[in-house]
Amino acid sequence: MTTHHSTPGPPLAPWEPQGPPRRSRTAVRALLAVVLVLALTALGLYVAKAGPFARPGADGPDPAAAAQARGFLADWSHDRLDAAGARTTHPAEASRILGSFTSGLEITRPRLSAGVPREAEGGAVEVPFTARMPVKGLGTWTYTSRMPLRQAKDGDGGRWLVDWKPGLVHPRLSGVAKFRLDREDTSEPKAKDRHGKPLTSAAAPSLAPVLAQLGDGGAGPRGAIRLVDRTSGEVLRTEARFGAKEATDKVAETTLDSTWQTAAEHALAAEPEDRNASLVALRGDTGEILAVANSPATGFNRAVSGTYAPGSTFKLVTSSALLMKGVVRPDTVVDCPKQLVVGKEFHNVETSFFPDATFRKDFTESCNTAFISLRDKLAPTALGDVAREYYGIGQEWHIGVPSYDGSVPAPKDETEKAASMIGQARLQANPLIMASVTATATTGRFRMPHLVPNPKDTTKTTPLPAQVTTDLRTLMRATVTEGTAHILSDLPGEIGGKTGTAEVSDDAPNNGWMVARRGNVAIACVVEGGVTGSGSAGPILHELLSRVPGDGE
Repeated sequence: MTTHHSTPGPPLAPWEPQGPPRRSRTAVRALLAVVLVLALTALGLYVAKAGPFARPGADGPDPAAAAQARGFLADWSHDRLDAAGARTTHPAEASRILGSFTSGLEITRPRLSAGVPREAEGGAVEVPFTARMPVKGLGTWTYTSRMPLRQAKDGDGGRWLVDWKPGLVHPRLSGVAKFRLDREDTSEPKAKDRHGKPLTSAAAPSLAPVLAQLGDGGAGPRGAIRLVDRTSGEVLRTEARFGAKEATDKVAETTLDSTWQTAAEHALAAEPEDRNASLVALRGDTGEILAVANSPATGFNRAVSGTYAPGSTFKLVTSSALLMKGVVRPDTVVDCPKQLVVGKEFHNVETSFFPDATFRKDFTESCNTAFISLRDKLAPTALGDVAREYYGIGQEWHIGVPSYDGSVPAPKDETEKAASMIGQARLQANPLIMASVTATATTGRFRMPHLVPNPKDTTKTTPLPAQVTTDLRTLMRATVTEGTAHILSDLPGEIGGKTGTAEVSDDAPNNGWMVARRGNVAIACVVEGGVTGSGSAGPILHELLSRVPGDGE
């Protein structure tokens, strides 16, 4: 008898209750298919009724009605009144009333935002909206209203139209009541210059917006929007009031100098073609502003709040970056060709060119192509870094009135980098900024410009290297004696300057710029549509400097 031996296996695990037998793979697949069908059905219901592609007539108003309401508000806010009227049941009346409402109340640009639409009686849709109406020189009037919409008859394609009635513009506007803007006469703030002389807009018209912004000692603008009877003119109620400031005897102290301010007014008035122009003059050693002037004198204070491409006047900053990095010295040869292509064609004013030019020649003749040819020597952020760290551009300035403090963004591509080298692309400045740049370049240190004594100063900057300041002063002086700022060469004193021509668009004339420095005073001027800096801003600075022999001490 044969005996069989088997290899012992692992010990048995303790006994556990066993679950139901496994389902077959076919059963599992069938169950998953059922779940998938149910999920798709639920998704279809969401899409049809509540999702982003909900069909008209599903839960909620027809999206086409809401789109028409938003289009009406967009046209109204952008002053496309005929287009807004065309979206209504009474186009001519709607466009007429919208126009008389905004112009009669001196509303500069409505800001209108739609709320959540809802279904109304008879198949209509109602869209609430908030209106924010900036009233010129006073403030913003804010209110809410509702816009009804109805679906047009089949003959008009069944599209939704705004069911026009005056009350949708404002709930109280009707055939018997309208709105009226009443302005109150206010006194001008009292102010004095650095020597204690009174400052008034009567003597210096450009100071009207400046004095209003200083605000001390005067009554701010006041007014009211009133609902009145269309027939009798009787005031039914006051809808909004603006301004509550009462006049005081306080006199605002400023850093302005009456002599410089008067000279600036005369210089701008001498501009022969009556183009918009602005200038700022300030002391280089302190940043104190001596004159702020605009032509026309009333309205927007472009000299300190405007936004312009600075053109070739910005080459002061570009040159600082190149000199600090050791890319060039004034006698370095940097060829100045007639044109250069970097994504687009760049050329010089009047397509001039100077073969084998030195950097000094490139600067004094404002050669765009030479500066652009050096773009690879600087990092993409170099100009913005130098502008901010050494010139304070883009930091927050507290000059005593609202101001725009400049922007030098990093270029998006090589074409923008090339344009930035010559003060174009998305660079933005104004005469305040460029007067400060001129002062910094020629003194070596940024001092925050200011109109009032002892301003709050949160800026942090680094002084320019002494050699860079020396080079910049030499280059600016050469631009007057032998370059594009030659118009100033017959004036006494060691005047330095830099011209600029800034492109605006393909179908608009260039803006003309010039900056100058004489003694302790730095000046910047821009002329809108001036074509060239030497031909437009140059005569203004010549007139200004010839009227004021001193240097702002």
